[in-house]
Amino acid sequence: MGIRNSWKKEEGWRLTGSRPLDSAKLQAPGIVRVPEGGFRLFYTAVGSAKPYSMCQGYILSAFSEDGVSFEPEPGIRMAPQPELAHMALRVIAPTLSRCADGRWRMYFESRGDATEPMVICSAISEDMLDWQHEPGIRLKGPGSVRAPRYLPLSDGRGRLFCCGIEYGAGGPAGGEVVSEGVLSANSDDGLHFELEPSYRLEPLSVVRESGGFSAAEVVPPTASGDDWTMLYSAWQDVMEGTVVPVHPSRDSRLSEDFAAASIATDLAGYRSRIYTAFSRDGLVWKRGACVIEGAGYGAEGIDAVHAEDMSLIAVGGGLYRMYYAACGKDGQWGIASAVTEARQLC
Repeated sequence: MGIRNSWKKEEGWRLTGSRPLDSAKLQAPGIVRVPEGGFRLFYTAVGSAKPYSMCQGYILSAFSEDGVSFEPEPGIRMAPQPELAHMALRVIAPTLSRCADGRWRMYFESRGDATEPMVICSAISEDMLDWQHEPGIRLKGPGSVRAPRYLPLSDGRGRLFCCGIEYGAGGPAGGEVVSEGVLSANSDDGLHFELEPSYRLEPLSVVRESGGFSAAEVVPPTASGDDWTMLYSAWQDVMEGTVVPVHPSRDSRLSEDFAAASIATDLAGYRSRIYTAFSRDGLVWKRGACVIEGAGYGAEGIDAVHAEDMSLIAVGGGLYRMYYAACGKDGQWGIASAVTEARQLC
């Protein structure tokens, strides 16, 4: 038993761009419950108010009393650091944990120039609003590691799940992808992580997973005999012969028009969907089903083309809510949601 395969999409957007900070592109949610009440949704965005011309994205936040209606909060929670090669252009995919001393730690994917592998960095805060970047890199791999999701373990340690990519000659800037999949890493203190051997899950040689994974989040068992549940998002590659615009992460000259250039790539024929997998031990996984997908190119729906980068939270009464990045035929990215009952047969 675990979170079942049937999810019900909730109508409308949870959040869309509404101000100069997030008007161009908005995605990669990370949800957390606020101890004093309500929910805070962290997300990556870019807009005309970006802090410098080459910036490709930063982390913002919005607050909600009920988890459905969100109000953006002023200011930037975490911005790239131009002086750091591995964090010079973009920070994305926030995930939060509560520290033993009561403070909050945010983990996020960090990107620099195309020659730099993606890594995972962190920031610390007392109130979830004012964040201080923590020096150093929390996790790096033989290639890139991206889209972190933090899971506190029952023994006091923590585990990061992330997507790993290993490259051939040429590295991240031009090397062929030789392997990829969901990785995990453990930590005793939240600062120093050690990668566990091998992938937790690898893309299948099927059309729907041909573009690789973009995120994976794991929910542990809530009762004896339950399964671990993984929600992961996979991209479908474009059809052979399709001309795909250069993504701005591959060409820094496109950074000033990052949103328009990246959306053009998103809509070049790619699709993304959200799937489940289940495990008895949290290490060996068996696939479930596709649980969130849109109707496809040219069809209606805010997630017609893309549904990815989910973030889950228990909302009481045996329910989970999933927030996910969605994009329809018009190229608008925002945050959508779906809800399901937990602890039912998979």
